[in-house]
Amino acid sequence: MSALREQALLQMRLRGFAAKTVEGYIHALEQLWAFHRRPLERLECAEVQRFLDDVITVRKLAWATVNVYFSACRFLYERVLGRPPREFSIPPRGRSGTRPGVLAREEVRRLIDAPRALKHRALLAMAYGSGLRVSEVVRVRLRDVDRGRMMLRVEQGKGRKDRYTVLSARGLALLEELWRAERPAEYFFTGADGARPLCVGTAQAVYHEALRRSGVRRVGGIHVLRHCFATHLMEDGVDLFTIRRWMGHTALSTTGRYMHVTAEHMAKVRSPVDALYDSGPGG
Repeated sequence: MSALREQALLQMRLRGFAAKTVEGYIHALEQLWAFHRRPLERLECAEVQRFLDDVITVRKLAWATVNVYFSACRFLYERVLGRPPREFSIPPRGRSGTRPGVLAREEVRRLIDAPRALKHRALLAMAYGSGLRVSEVVRVRLRDVDRGRMMLRVEQGKGRKDRYTVLSARGLALLEELWRAERPAEYFFTGADGARPLCVGTAQAVYHEALRRSGVRRVGGIHVLRHCFATHLMEDGVDLFTIRRWMGHTALSTTGRYMHVTAEHMAKVRSPVDALYDSGPGG
């Protein structure tokens, strides 16, 4: 599929697709080729649908991964090969009904404090304290920190959008301590060469090692800290529009998926009928 691959890559570059999206789409199309062992441009719609059904029912891949496969196939046949809808149709996939996992505040604190390495504690504190995606937290730079306004600039986040989010006092203190210890030139969290950003896989490994050391229950990967950021802000009464802006969401409904009410918070909520009788009979 080398010629078709180049066509697809060209169209993705022209549309400004993120590197992670390009990688995911190419992998999905390679899997489609491996399933049928025939040129992809010769496949009929029913054959592509059989592959997608295999991904769901036989391989049982995660919801998000299946969505990438669906999107890659739709992109190839609709955008690259120009198949008309009456001839080629792949139904859109809806959102998962599963709500993201969330930890109690004390669990988050234990998790952040667990690593021995200062850099790892700072990384986890920034992911939670500023609501960053893992791809964003590994790319935090010295120039992104606005101490005067206690804000953090996130450059080219998801969807190639820039935004500002809140900077926690704890996160700032850890970044300053890290700067004094390592004197990074550009990025706070670097790999072995001390120049390029830490890879996402290493950041995930830092999170899972912190889980192990802290004994905190596992409810997902490092993205859980971003879920907790949104949920805990909601519990503190921060409005949904502010949280949406800090998280970099376009649609308010996307932010709404993060709005858990934790068991800890629910235990503090009283029924309104009890308030009626607080002052006693006839009150």
